Amino acid sequence: MSQYLLEKVKTLDPINPNRATALFGGKSSGILNWNDIAYPHWYKAYKRLLANFWQSDEVNMSSDVKQFPMLSDKEQETYLKVISLLATLDSSQTRTILLTSLYATDPSVQSILAVIAQQEAVHNESYSYILSSVVPLDKQNEAFEIGRKDPVLLKRNQEIMNQYNQFVEEPTIENIIKILVYSTLLEGLFFYSGFAFFYNLARQNKMVGTSTMISYINRDELEHGRYISELIRSTLAENPEYNTKSFTDWVYEHFQKSVDLEIEWSHYVLNGVEGIDLEEMEGFIKYRANKMLRMIGLSEIYPEHVNNPMKWIRAYVDNFDGTKTDFFEQRNRQYTKVTDLNGFDDL
Repeated sequence: MSQYLLEKVKTLDPINPNRATALFGGKSSGILNWNDIAYPHWYKAYKRLLANFWQSDEVNMSSDVKQFPMLSDKEQETYLKVISLLATLDSSQTRTILLTSLYATDPSVQSILAVIAQQEAVHNESYSYILSSVVPLDKQNEAFEIGRKDPVLLKRNQEIMNQYNQFVEEPTIENIIKILVYSTLLEGLFFYSGFAFFYNLARQNKMVGTSTMISYINRDELEHGRYISELIRSTLAENPEYNTKSFTDWVYEHFQKSVDLEIEWSHYVLNGVEGIDLEEMEGFIKYRANKMLRMIGLSEIYPEHVNNPMKWIRAYVDNFDGTKTDFFEQRNRQYTKVTDLNGFDDL
């Protein structure tokens, strides 16, 4: 199959129709009319994303400031390593989503990806905010160095960085689809051992402010994963020449590899943390992989892990109706009522 490099989409190209002829590699004027787009239901995705708006300094970190010195040495070490992991991933995701949007012919895709990239930037800023609340500047900088020096973390992130950087060098339809697949892995799998660590602390009434922030981020990532999964399926439908057995095999291979790396990382970073069962964590990682595969239209690869073995995590994610009170009555927040427009799958 011949591969051609995509060109970045022009800002305005009035000779073309407003309604895009394709998601990627098509033609469009660049003028977005939400009432005339190829995938009308994506307006709901756009509105769901906007409904999640939040800022890091809305979260009260005063109790965390007092509690961090009282955490065990292992908990403090894991806390800093997990924050470094999350910051590394969201830094790369902000840039990757922005880059992908530059090649999207459909202006509705550009707009949705712009919102996702903005939210990833907020996530990344929140990690700096978290660390600035609990440790001095030298420790903050040291924590952010972990992302480019820790050998286990580097090994864990190598494959996704290879794929993302390959798209920078060769912006083809195939590489777009591949980075979208890795984006679903990032949004739906790679964060979850880290999320589990902070939710486990909250179960013990520790670092509740941090866990509240993580729940905001988790809620966003669920929406990102949902939309990007739809974008993959639609792009493949428009480009059936890429929807081959060899590509499906590639997806399964990289999901398996990602699961293995995530399990290795979870053992490295969570071993010895009170309240974390590593065998249960392995099952949860495989459960998340199955879930993401179903979302992009493929079959499960871990049939023994179709149910969530860590159901307690669901209590820490904002996917409830109406008003929800933060953990341990920290503060009240108003949420858009969950409906068939903005509801999403449980963890």
